[in-house]
Amino acid sequence: MDRAITGCGSNRSFALSALPALAAALLVAAGLAACSSSAPPPIDRRSVVPPQFFDMQPHDWSGRSPWHYPVHGVDVSKWQGPIDWPRVRAAGIAFAFMKATEGADHADDRFAENWNAAARAGIPRGAYHFYYFCRTGAEQARWFMANVPKDPAALPPVLDMEWNHQSQNCRLRPSPATVRAEMASFLAIVTRHYGKRPIIYVTPDFFAQNDLGRITGYHFWLRSVAGHPEEVYPGQRWTFWQYTGTGVVPGISGRADINVFAGDHGQWRAWVASAAR
Repeated sequence: MDRAITGCGSNRSFALSALPALAAALLVAAGLAACSSSAPPPIDRRSVVPPQFFDMQPHDWSGRSPWHYPVHGVDVSKWQGPIDWPRVRAAGIAFAFMKATEGADHADDRFAENWNAAARAGIPRGAYHFYYFCRTGAEQARWFMANVPKDPAALPPVLDMEWNHQSQNCRLRPSPATVRAEMASFLAIVTRHYGKRPIIYVTPDFFAQNDLGRITGYHFWLRSVAGHPEEVYPGQRWTFWQYTGTGVVPGISGRADINVFAGDHGQWRAWVASAAR
């Protein structure tokens, strides 16, 4: 999720002249995906339409592709630079998560700007915290709460759990039991403060190595850029799926993370309404 880890350079070989061909491919993919009727929860096929954005490095999806799901969103940090949020919304983006904090002493330079501008553009948005393994969950929860406003209309907070392979000052990899215990501490403190249970974002390796399938009662946001989540996380329920880190979204420069919600537009509106309480 965090661009400092996955890279943020723009692929200049992407040609605007390729957009019509990509759009045609998306139309075909959407048509094929709509033939499937086995995806939980059930989706209103009339609402499944090709989004107005593309991918610099598209995956050749088999089975249910991201285009099977009509509600798409982005996650961003300072690495995306200035964002034209009205243009992002006009492109069909339905939600946004933005980096707020990392560890217990780092705040994203563009969080406040993105937080306020997305709200003005009418995009439901939430904040995420990038976990740092050399500080406790409680310390990080307090730092997150010090930087993210209490907004009843906001989406639930997100706890981003993944190994930071490029960290220069924290190479610690706690035991799975310790990881889950510190997560539980963060989640409980943040839940009490905001009155909303946080969403857990996770990568395939981190999920498997720390046995996060044992965690219940929270919405999961799963990264899976080369297969449907049911293939990569067998048996795990999910609410959000991050399907690419090389997306092209009008209003965002360079690469963008793009995600889908596990439902149709009606289910999305109901979920947002319940999350805003």
